[in-house]
Amino acid sequence: MTNQDSTRTPYIPNESVHPWRRFVAVGDSFTEGIGDPDPNAPGAHRGWADRVAEVLGQQVDDFAYANLAVRGKLIAQIVADQIEPAVALHPDLVSICAGGNDVIRPGTDPDAIAAQLEDAVARLASTGAAILLFTGIDTGFTPVFRAFRGKVAIYNENVRAIAERHDCIVADQWALKVVQDMRFFDDDRLHYNALGHHEVARMALRALNVPNDLEAMQPEPLPVRTWREARSEDFGWAREHFVPWVLRRLRHQSSGDHIAAKRPDASPMIRLQKD
Repeated sequence: MTNQDSTRTPYIPNESVHPWRRFVAVGDSFTEGIGDPDPNAPGAHRGWADRVAEVLGQQVDDFAYANLAVRGKLIAQIVADQIEPAVALHPDLVSICAGGNDVIRPGTDPDAIAAQLEDAVARLASTGAAILLFTGIDTGFTPVFRAFRGKVAIYNENVRAIAERHDCIVADQWALKVVQDMRFFDDDRLHYNALGHHEVARMALRALNVPNDLEAMQPEPLPVRTWREARSEDFGWAREHFVPWVLRRLRHQSSGDHIAAKRPDASPMIRLQKD
């Protein structure tokens, strides 16, 4: 952005600040922040992208942030509904994490999903903005999604190749071993909780090489449970979360149907909430 105040000291990149003034995040529930309720806005979600924007907004003037992500969206929907609106906001930093909902669907092809991602990345990169991509988490630690581990790994290799071709920055969730622990996940066992989103934010800031004072957060010790208590929790989870998820798939419905982006316009992000 052009600085209208001729008396202000010109921005000079150094080790304590960053070059970005307008950050736009696109994607699905991961980027919307599902699992991380915002205590200052009942019914809203915070998430890693808000946390990153808070840090970026503290370090430079005239910073603005938009978040176009909507839960449950497949990559084709993200490409169709979010890429051109993101371009129209004239960002100099864009994050895109898409394809995860496709990869965990039976019978899908991670190479074909990655081809759609590359089309989106090419369009965003054509604007000159810096692009932040995410690999998927290593699902080997969770019984529910362990079967998809190979597909996630193949998709991740495609993500890294796309990043190489289009000069993108990669935030590597696969290597983020600290979150491979259900204490970093919400009760639905699919989305990160506040701890998980906080750790992803720290990882994203490391990838962007942005100094910050976000510290690691320690989860509570694992509770001691009997076998019967553990099975009861599993049945409760299946009834409340897994069965509804399967039914939505069968009905071709999405948790994001009729949900609008939480921050469709770029605006200041100055709050830094202490965790």
